[in-house]
Amino acid sequence: MTKQETMSFIKKAIPCLTELNAPANLSIEKQKQMFRTMCVIREFDSQVRTLWMKNEIYGLAHSYVGAEAIGVGACSAIEKSDWITSTHRGHGHTIAKGANTRAMMAELHGKFEGLNRGKGGSMHIADVEIGMLGATGIVGSGMPIALGSAISAKVLGNNAVTICFHGDGGTNQGVWHESINMAAAWNLPAIFLIENNQYAIATEISWVAKETDLYKRAIGYGIEGVQIDGFNVFEVYKAVKKAAEKARNGGGPTLIEARFMRILGHFVADDQWYRNQEEAELFWEVEPIKRMREYFLNNKLLTAQEVDALQQSAIEEIADSIHYAQNECTEPSPDTLYDDIYANGEIIY
Repeated sequence: MTKQETMSFIKKAIPCLTELNAPANLSIEKQKQMFRTMCVIREFDSQVRTLWMKNEIYGLAHSYVGAEAIGVGACSAIEKSDWITSTHRGHGHTIAKGANTRAMMAELHGKFEGLNRGKGGSMHIADVEIGMLGATGIVGSGMPIALGSAISAKVLGNNAVTICFHGDGGTNQGVWHESINMAAAWNLPAIFLIENNQYAIATEISWVAKETDLYKRAIGYGIEGVQIDGFNVFEVYKAVKKAAEKARNGGGPTLIEARFMRILGHFVADDQWYRNQEEAELFWEVEPIKRMREYFLNNKLLTAQEVDALQQSAIEEIADSIHYAQNECTEPSPDTLYDDIYANGEIIY
């Protein structure tokens, strides 16, 4: 395909594709931080795939490669005191919210020094101290957790907003509809952010939804729904910033559909037999890190050497996290098996 044909094909799948244009309130330092965080996520999950294939980490793993703009754009637009819930594809959300990559890598290695003492692993990683309420392997099950978090904010009056990250595969779950309906009826400070990568494992969204513009479902709940370019970190930032401000001011929830394309497989060993690989490869043309690099260079905001340095520092951070997990951490001892099951170490009846 020519470049023009490639872009025409991409825009059919992502009609909301937009040019990168940073909002005025984002300093160049903040933009650099966002770019570096995306690079950290990319390197983390790229290395996780290698480690999994070498049987050096435990459990299944799902890559966030290609989706970095959503997690970083969203988490950059909220406060540290705000909350997020995640999915089985949660490494990117966790890093974007500010988790320590050493502790994350230790967690995937099943080490005691991991975020969850080696008991959560990839699909159940959490860091409540930074407002990351947890990943979950059950599709759509983060919805009621986010709902509860939003209810607590309203009851406590602490002005906190909760973002519920979830995929298009979760939007046909009953709990998805129930949670949004309750959040709308009670005017809760929640943002329901659909990461629409257009595949639920091997199921294309068009096979299970007549209307594939999922943001339009917001109409049925009487709330605002918006569709944004999920490959554009600035568009995600602006949409979430607006939704968060509205929620804090009593405007209730927003449904955001970040539309993009899952470039890699559903999980680290997925050979993607169910899709056209040549077509999938075309979306590397618009993936978020490539686009932001070009944005910096084309607008003469950074030199190529400065961009390279940011990417290299991300590579070094993840190399350090792997060394830490494999050489400096310890296996959980048997006497910790029943720790962390009950609140405050006590059985609650």
